[in-house]
Amino acid sequence: MTNVNTSASFGHPEILPATKEEMLIVANLFELYAHDFSEFHPVEPGPHGRFGYPELPLYWSEEGRYPFLIKVGGKLAGFALIRQLQPAAGNDAVWDVAEFFVLRAYRRRGVGMRAACIVWRRFPGAWQVRVMHANQNARSFWDRAITAFAGDALSSTSMEKAGEVWAVFRFLSLGSDPTPSASIPSR
Repeated sequence: MTNVNTSASFGHPEILPATKEEMLIVANLFELYAHDFSEFHPVEPGPHGRFGYPELPLYWSEEGRYPFLIKVGGKLAGFALIRQLQPAAGNDAVWDVAEFFVLRAYRRRGVGMRAACIVWRRFPGAWQVRVMHANQNARSFWDRAITAFAGDALSSTSMEKAGEVWAVFRFLSLGSDPTPSASIPSR
């Protein structure tokens, strides 16, 4: 086990495309993510003690899916799985934060917010972030992060899927720097 810097600031995260060879790293981090999820959502590990994520290999084989590792100071800090959803007739494609995870040691220190903003700047266009209402910490995080990034351009709705109520945040990324606001965390 490696010691983690416990200072108040970890510096700027790097958002690196995860290679196919790094799929196991993302899968291992996903187990921690799923464990956190089990606190408010009924997910169970399989017979081998792993939660698993059957869609994970698709991030290396299907167009419009992008896996990233989040690193701070060269050390693993989390992952992001991004999808480009194909538009319904007459609509533009929408970027979707499918999964996003920051290790507990890096939370509440700006790492997740800065990482999310880097991803949003990398893919200009319409975005959505879905989060379960039951996941209060994530709802609060995404509301703060998206408001800092998009300001008043944020819209939020609710939807129900498989008996769960989800908040859906929608906003627009203009790319490299949507506004010169100091409230947007720097890269």
